[in-house]
Amino acid sequence: MKAQVTIERGVDGSFDATMEYLEAVPFGLLGQGKTVAETIADLGNSYKEIQAYYSAEGKECPELEFEFKYDLPSFLQYYAYAFTLAGLERITGVNQRQLSHYINGIRRPSEKTVRKIEERIKAFGREIAAVRFV
Repeated sequence: MKAQVTIERGVDGSFDATMEYLEAVPFGLLGQGKTVAETIADLGNSYKEIQAYYSAEGKECPELEFEFKYDLPSFLQYYAYAFTLAGLERITGVNQRQLSHYINGIRRPSEKTVRKIEERIKAFGREIAAVRFV
């Protein structure tokens, strides 16, 4: 069963992962960390603990496959290893300083800016996916 997990940057700079409610799943999962990677790992650990609890009780734990949704600061922080701010500026049209402010929680992007960045990153991904090497 697929479970949507939203990852967001908190006001204190840490990250939270929250599993959306599923009627067929009798529990919720949370993860927290200083980075998105730590947060995802903490969520995975929470799931392992629930699985162990169910096993100890002789019950079957629902099998979950996580799909992650990110707020913009979380996405930019998580994929910082793959994109430089200069590269993101070229892809999105948003200047590096503004992107840095979003990553570091100094400013929050408007909904319009979020959609612009999302659309342009997806378009870039489609462009890359269409590349064929010989």
